[in-house]
Amino acid sequence: GDARVRGQTGVVSERRGSYPFIDFRLLNNTALSGEVGTKKKVKRLLSFQRYFHASRLLRGIVPQASLYLLDEDYLGQARHMLSKVGMWDFDIFLFDRLTNGNSLVTLLCHLFNVHGLIHHFQLDMVTLHRFFVMVQEDYHSQNPYHNAVHAADVTQAMHCYLREPKLASFLTPSDIMLGLLAAAAHDVDHPGVNQPFLIKTKHHLASLYQNVSVLENHHWRSTIGMLRESRLLAHLPKEVTQDIEQQLGSLILATDINRQNEFLIRLKSHLDNQDLRLEDAQDRHFMLQIALKCADICNPCRVWDLSKQWSERVCEEFYRQGDLEQKFELEISPLCNQQKDTVPSIQIGFMTYIVEPLFERWAQFTGNTPLSENMLNHLRRNKAKWRSLLHKQHSSSRSNDHSGQVTGSQEQSLNEEETP
Repeated sequence: GDARVRGQTGVVSERRGSYPFIDFRLLNNTALSGEVGTKKKVKRLLSFQRYFHASRLLRGIVPQASLYLLDEDYLGQARHMLSKVGMWDFDIFLFDRLTNGNSLVTLLCHLFNVHGLIHHFQLDMVTLHRFFVMVQEDYHSQNPYHNAVHAADVTQAMHCYLREPKLASFLTPSDIMLGLLAAAAHDVDHPGVNQPFLIKTKHHLASLYQNVSVLENHHWRSTIGMLRESRLLAHLPKEVTQDIEQQLGSLILATDINRQNEFLIRLKSHLDNQDLRLEDAQDRHFMLQIALKCADICNPCRVWDLSKQWSERVCEEFYRQGDLEQKFELEISPLCNQQKDTVPSIQIGFMTYIVEPLFERWAQFTGNTPLSENMLNHLRRNKAKWRSLLHKQHSSSRSNDHSGQVTGSQEQSLNEEETP
């Protein structure tokens, strides 16, 4: 079906993907008719009313009538959870249930208030809600992993990182707002398949962005479109909004896993030379990029119960892509073959080659704070548990022992794939 990218010059029309067999309506949530569009507007309006009502409760304003979807017990539990939003064991899945699937909007409203951003930037509350709803609704709820709950999880992690003493003392309100916005919108309108899939099927997004950071460019441009459509920053000087848009792009584009080594090498150089000057806006922006990269792939550093859920979700999304490729007689992408690529083997490879190098450097930057030590401890324990599960798989399936190995080709594929 037709899709759209909100570019800097307005709405850019995108034609149907040119691969003849795949119906890309599976990969897009764009309204295809006036009727669907109307329903979405009504849903958005009702959602806004619900969120606004909830936000009044979170600020201690007792309403005249109860919410029709959430009872007081649920709202009370959600409010209690928000009081501990800076804790690393924050359960985003529980929070999403308590907010009736509105974890991203509720979390953003709270964090913008906590950080004083609403007052500092003189943001209109109604417009702010409207923008947050737009962002949340542009995520695909049918994606097992790349959905609004993932965005909320990354946003909560970013909040934790912004409070690290080494960084916090230098951050401006602009830095904090950019960090939270980029975290919330970094995967908006994700189709549930990776860049190689879009390229080999000649999808219109791949053509539009010339096969370079295809998804990340789309997330960024979609975010800019929603910012402009909502007019959230329309009261600010033009040069300020242009700078915000460009910095958002720089942050979101940094999450492209293909650029992992580029950022690691640069971070290592800064740390070895001890030449990071966080008084300098450029160095602060670089560390915000690193913080967002950490937040985006922090799942293996969470407590086991949460980490395991995320691992299973991202692998399920990989497997769905593999099934789609098999259905249309395409070569199955690395990590996407459910018969060969097991969850433990994928996670061990991911932790070893992607997560550990980044978080070890992050811990070096922060000065091995309690949070950094906690994350690395969880990472090591979780890796040990996956190794134990992998061993059990080998023991129960000796005849197919190659299915659980972390091979050199898998290591290479982890640098090519859209990883969690």
